[in-house]
Amino acid sequence: MKRGGGAGHDRRAEGGQGQPAVAAQRLDKWLWFARLAKTRTQAAALVTGGRIRVNRERVDKPGATVKAGDVVTATLNRQVRVVRIAGFIDRRGPAGEAADLYEELTPAAEGTKSLARVSPGSAAARAEAPRHAERRPGAGRPTKRERRDLDRLKDPSL
Repeated sequence: MKRGGGAGHDRRAEGGQGQPAVAAQRLDKWLWFARLAKTRTQAAALVTGGRIRVNRERVDKPGATVKAGDVVTATLNRQVRVVRIAGFIDRRGPAGEAADLYEELTPAAEGTKSLARVSPGSAAARAEAPRHAERRPGAGRPTKRERRDLDRLKDPSL
């Protein structure tokens, strides 16, 4: 029986200083290793569900191969993230290592950070709140004041 290394560990895949010499990887594995998906099953479901694009082309097979420099567009939790693949690793490591696998290309949304810095019930938050009938995801049910504001927005005569 052969000793040394686990069943999934291939010493030939590593370069000089323990760095992986991987030129390409399965898309579902990369999404999982880069921590864009919590599980590999979830990563595969994102791909088969049509929520992932590679270089603007829709990919529907989790086993599709991606390489360094490819641009991945992912729709996650009602947000679109655009990242460029910077590298690969041979295991799922800590978040710091995962952040080194890609370069974020998604433009920062305007207003999201300013609303996050203000406490939700303050006058500043009400002043910065959107003036149209839209609620932030996860904001819960509208309060009595918010319902009245919505009624006034729909019917200005109130």
